[in-house]
Amino acid sequence: MAALLFAAMAMLFPLPSLAQNRPDIEKQFQRWIVSDLGPDAKRAGISERTLKAAFRGIALNWTLPDLLPPGTKPPKQQDQSQAEFSSPGAYFSEKRLQGLTATGRGLFSTHAATLKKIEAAYGVPGEIIVAIWGRESGFGRAKLPYSAVQVLATKAFMSTRKQMFREELIAALTMIERGDVDAATMKGSWAGALGQPQFMPSSYLKYAVDFDRDGHADIWNSVPDALASIAHYLQKEGWQRGRDWGFEVTIPANVSCAQEGPDLAKPISTWAAAGITRISGKAFPSADLKAAGMMLVPAGRHGPEFIVTPNFYVLKQYNNSDLYALFIGNLADRIANGGGPFRASWGDVGKMLRSDVLAMQKALVARGYDVGNVDGLPGYKTRRSLGDWQAKNGLQPTCFPDPSLKGRIR
Repeated sequence: MAALLFAAMAMLFPLPSLAQNRPDIEKQFQRWIVSDLGPDAKRAGISERTLKAAFRGIALNWTLPDLLPPGTKPPKQQDQSQAEFSSPGAYFSEKRLQGLTATGRGLFSTHAATLKKIEAAYGVPGEIIVAIWGRESGFGRAKLPYSAVQVLATKAFMSTRKQMFREELIAALTMIERGDVDAATMKGSWAGALGQPQFMPSSYLKYAVDFDRDGHADIWNSVPDALASIAHYLQKEGWQRGRDWGFEVTIPANVSCAQEGPDLAKPISTWAAAGITRISGKAFPSADLKAAGMMLVPAGRHGPEFIVTPNFYVLKQYNNSDLYALFIGNLADRIANGGGPFRASWGDVGKMLRSDVLAMQKALVARGYDVGNVDGLPGYKTRRSLGDWQAKNGLQPTCFPDPSLKGRIR
């Protein structure tokens, strides 16, 4: 049975070594470092000495995903249209959130003085910083076993996104050239993300901060540097001092859920005048009433509803996902205020086939709607377009695809 399983897996996932001779490719890699990467690095100000030191003993890492060895054909684009997409609620593991909250609250207290100084400098609340720290690297405790130079070089030489990783490799070499870190210390994830904030090298060059003033920004070993670097990132991406990330709300049935999205911002007072209230029963902060807020309904009418601030979209700059930004916001609230899960429950959504959602998207596009990416996944443009179509066709808008709509949108 084991032999049959191995044979089946080999057919499904052919190993690069079966397509090419690895020693030959390793030789090509070494030539590539000297003749291809080397001149590019020199133009970026990387010395020959730094280049040789960085690549001493470096070979390709064949265990990484998305590799495309020389001489192999790019994989055919997989048709994922039949796959089911997960419910948004699956992202919010209560066990994980409770664990991160317990540890995060303790570290929030431990580093309170540093966090206050960081907030004074950059305007980002400590709980937001700690939440990102916990989500990205388990508060700096996650193991980062990979040589960043090896990972970035392997992917720059033979991945499906060579150019992106080539740019990040040059940025990593720039860090070494400047004396920020040596190649042996530069450890990261399998994707090349570095240190406790999980910055790509280009982000390190833009945002890393020497907050403990020891002469270099050490995002691997210095907690003050790591936390301040996260705050600096958010500040530079537009974090608005004194504003929250957003609020869980109740949206009355007579207020259309098809008003979602960052391009449909309104003063929070306008949303409140329409009858939208915080689910906690508290009033919106008075300082926010004249400021912009945006509707967010990640599961349409089948899950928690939100009015978010521009800071929510700054969190998305760290990781471009609505659910990631909501996770950070919820974890931050738990750390700071003892909050818990979102009050509204996530409905029974996310079990439709992507092909069915894709068909709805194509039908909506044919009717002139902008659904964003036509990929079988219901982003905010798909959700609000669906809600608008439902309203115009005599249906109660839910702003989320469900089986009852299959075949009705033609």
